[in-house]
Amino acid sequence: MYMGDHYYNEKPTVESDRKKITETIAGETLHFTVDSGVFSKKGIDYGSKLLVESFQFHGLEGSLCDVGCGWGPIGLTLAKKYPSKKVSMIDINERAVELTKLNAQRNNINNVSVFQNDLLKGQKEESFAVILTNPPIRAGKEVIFHLYEQAFRCLKPDGELWIVIQKKQGAPSTINKLETIGLDTEIVKKSKGYFILKGKKC
Repeated sequence: MYMGDHYYNEKPTVESDRKKITETIAGETLHFTVDSGVFSKKGIDYGSKLLVESFQFHGLEGSLCDVGCGWGPIGLTLAKKYPSKKVSMIDINERAVELTKLNAQRNNINNVSVFQNDLLKGQKEESFAVILTNPPIRAGKEVIFHLYEQAFRCLKPDGELWIVIQKKQGAPSTINKLETIGLDTEIVKKSKGYFILKGKKC
């Protein structure tokens, strides 16, 4: 599948143009380096921020996984907010992985592990209590639905998949897909056309 020069790509070809920014998300202030060729290259996008600020643990035991972590705003914010939790951060984009590792160091966040991978391919079954994602919409519906299936396999019993997706980009079909694969799904929040969805593995 040809992905062109957008962010769902192992090796971005667009010229690097790094910038330093500061973001306050869910009450946590972090310093980031961002770059071209990575999703939301100028700063955190509205959907990702909404996802982090809507997320609650509900007493779940186990680790988190941020799939499609980009330069790290979701996973690093939650790792800082919940320092006792282990957070895995995954992206297919090597530039994103490099940035996330750098940003973890910049913010003295040590409870994360960051690695390059194609979504959840090869991850162990029932390995995460929570999986969060702002899915790679431009990769297409087939890729995104495959991610949901992988997430179901990788979630522990009672684990939760948290997703942010716009209504116009397929929120209704995502809800249907999550319920079809066996996740008890609810709409946690709606804002400006964005849906925060939580699918619980029963």
